Amino acid sequence: MGKTLVLTFIAEDRPGLVEKLSEAVTEQGGNWLESRMAHLAEKFAGIARVEIPSDKVSSFKAALTALEAEGFRLTVEEARVDTPPGGTVLTLDLVGPDHPGIVHDISHCLAERGVSVEEMETDIRQAPMGGGTLFYARARVRGPAKLNEQELRQALEGLTAALMVDITLREEILSPHQ
Repeated sequence: MGKTLVLTFIAEDRPGLVEKLSEAVTEQGGNWLESRMAHLAEKFAGIARVEIPSDKVSSFKAALTALEAEGFRLTVEEARVDTPPGGTVLTLDLVGPDHPGIVHDISHCLAERGVSVEEMETDIRQAPMGGGTLFYARARVRGPAKLNEQELRQALEGLTAALMVDITLREEILSPHQ
């Protein structure tokens, strides 16, 4: 029986980082289950869910500690057994002029209604025709079982004018494993 672990990592970006992490997993007889990784500001950061045989967890953690000498910063947490979450899953898309506070205002609006951010990607890009910098966000969010979707939509619409952004909220069709 294996242990499911979640590890987060960051290092100066260079070739071979994923190979070193995956080697540590493989050497302990583990399995790489899922991950998200990105290059940000000359760093390479990520989060991964791996399964390691129970009797190899200590040696896996030791292998990760050895990687710290190579410039990795790592954390490892044991994951609980996955229980399928309930509630409504929505996709939120946002675009508008970049300015401080957008993520805070949107996440505050969601949190007040018990909506959890499951995944989020943000980016800034130059606007077409030299119109300044635009902020883009896409988030997968999950509302509680008794989410008042209409009230959430109204609250987000109220923010669109204050933040000068466009927000689209749509229900997501889930695959059986989500």
